[in-house]
Amino acid sequence: MSNRPDVKAFFDKRTFSVQYVVSDPATNKCAIVDPVLDFDEKSGATATINADAILDYIESEGLTVEWILDTHPHADHLSAARYLKEKTGAPTAIGEKVVEVQRLWKGFYNWPDFPADGSQWDKLFAEGETFKVGDIDAKVLFSPGHTLASITYVIGDAAFVHDTLFMPDSGTARADFPGGSASRLWDSIQQILALPDATRIFVGHDYQPDGREPRWESTVAEQKAANTHMSKCRSKDEFVTVREKRDATLPMPKLILHALQVNMNGGRLPAPEANGQRYLKFPLDVLEGAAWD
Repeated sequence: MSNRPDVKAFFDKRTFSVQYVVSDPATNKCAIVDPVLDFDEKSGATATINADAILDYIESEGLTVEWILDTHPHADHLSAARYLKEKTGAPTAIGEKVVEVQRLWKGFYNWPDFPADGSQWDKLFAEGETFKVGDIDAKVLFSPGHTLASITYVIGDAAFVHDTLFMPDSGTARADFPGGSASRLWDSIQQILALPDATRIFVGHDYQPDGREPRWESTVAEQKAANTHMSKCRSKDEFVTVREKRDATLPMPKLILHALQVNMNGGRLPAPEANGQRYLKFPLDVLEGAAWD
């Protein structure tokens, strides 16, 4: 039995996000990881261009979707998990610590009746929990730091780390969102880098430094040797200093206040109001990090 899934990446150039279809070639069963719902913040328009491309690939390859997996509630794009569940019938899943993110953000949105219990997903994974994609063994690593709820999916020899590590030339993810912690991010990355050196690392974003073509795959060995943060910072204290200094210069993601209210609700858009129109709620003066210059 092979432990090497096929991995197909879908790069969304609008948000620099990478979405994945992870499949077992022996059974043609697959999982979708971190799908993007298209959203234009200037017009308020939504679309399913990315998600439909994933569905077209799944159909063309004769795959059956077993899981729709989120690594965490994203701050830079809307999740298409709900749309894909409606199209495929597959269960949605996320880490069980999502309830901590929900409890924090329901206050920001003044959403007192929001059920902060994770019930928006079909499955909440615990640290170390195992499951399968086809016949390939998979497990969950709790990877907080970027958010309170971030997890890594290790599916066979492939680890889907989203916002922990980036490609080696881009370093590591920011840790200054509400509930974030550079210290916890260091610990999470150490757990990922303890995987076998040949483990394939698939990242959730690529910002194309120096204008290079987008990339999303490396290995544990390559990350250890060349990651611009992890190969240079020899201690947690040094990493925290570097990470926090860098984070202090970064503006908030442009979609964070749009995205969290959808993503902490399992990818559900707000319910239509009496006129049939949906509305996002946009709190003022709840986050720091304004880029005035």
